[in-house]
Amino acid sequence: FDIGFLELQRITWNSPAALLEKLIAYEAVHAIQSWDDLKRRLASDRRCFAFFHPGMPDEPLIFVEVALVNGIAGNVDELIESKDDDLGGTEKAPKSDTKPDTAIFYSISNAQAGLAGISFGDFLIKRVVAQLQRDLPHLKQFSTLSPIPALRSWMDRQLDTMAKGEATGLPKAIEAALTDCDDLLGPKPPATSPDGVSERTRANIEYLTAWYLLNAKRPGMDTAFDPVAHFHLSNGARVERLNWNGNAKENGWNQSFG
Repeated sequence: FDIGFLELQRITWNSPAALLEKLIAYEAVHAIQSWDDLKRRLASDRRCFAFFHPGMPDEPLIFVEVALVNGIAGNVDELIESKDDDLGGTEKAPKSDTKPDTAIFYSISNAQAGLAGISFGDFLIKRVVAQLQRDLPHLKQFSTLSPIPALRSWMDRQLDTMAKGEATGLPKAIEAALTDCDDLLGPKPPATSPDGVSERTRANIEYLTAWYLLNAKRPGMDTAFDPVAHFHLSNGARVERLNWNGNAKENGWNQSFG
């Protein structure tokens, strides 16, 4: 595929039902639970854009979901559970007394498994930013609200290495923080949520997360170990902040303690 041939299209609630069904099927980050769920994600204060190839006009190749809000958001559930019932059309701006100043990119999904090795994501995000700047010039910030999918498994592996008496190569302070979180790790950790974590454990998790994002590298490479962090950081983004309880659902807890 030549990226230059790809067509950017906005998907709305008025798009063909067959296309909307594909969004539900292909969403890979935050599963779309129902038609009502999809309807909220296509409300007038939300955007969904996809790349299409002229040779496959009915098949999205990759799509991104965006929330238009005021300030950088810290909880994905609040973005998905939009309260704006005005579905709008392709030209309508968000209905609000205060115009949003921030676009939050909270989900990006490859829709074609056969194209998994081709990097469309960076190009898609940059095209969407340019489109939003033209359509909504009052937007001043563009941010992602991203998961950290490999954090917990990385912590598990480091703790297992320590239990075997083998060297981790980690700073002593990181090993101490891992030990302090021992009761939350392992193959059968207690069922809990971010709300049930003590302040001490929360501080250790946040410390470990910050160190992991900034220092854990892929073997033999100077790039972020976490796949989502690698994608964004290698495309010019920066780590702005950590959001405790940013995703309170089960998958968010299992991946990165919410």
